[in-house]
Amino acid sequence: MIVLREVHPEDLPVHFEQQRDAESNAMAVVPAREREAFDAHWRALLADPEVVVRTIADGDEVVGSALSFVRDGKRQVGYWIGREHWGRGIAGAALGQLLVIVAERPVYATVAGHNAASLRVLRKHGFREVGRRDEIRELELTA
Repeated sequence: MIVLREVHPEDLPVHFEQQRDAESNAMAVVPAREREAFDAHWRALLADPEVVVRTIADGDEVVGSALSFVRDGKRQVGYWIGREHWGRGIAGAALGQLLVIVAERPVYATVAGHNAASLRVLRKHGFREVGRRDEIRELELTA
């Protein structure tokens, strides 16, 4: 069963390795961070009261992370699923749980236009496209 839970220190090595995966980086159009930058980024996420960050777990296994943060005055949501777990419905289950935790609306997500799986997940949860810049699409959920 997929659950969102608080981030434990022992989750961070898994999150670190997941964000280093080249195919995942290409799908997210996000570069991997080296260890020191990763640690600093996660310290900042976990210390910021405006950020909601959770580990996505399948039983005892860490399969990804989900978060919400404010960028340019807009509440954003996002998730990262380890590539070995793609295609199992984890992103959809995690996003559904995150949208319960983060009740604020509207809420936004950005996704690479070539990331058809994430576009499908977001649309299934009611997000609609509201903008594009280069290969990035911005989606909004209002209800």
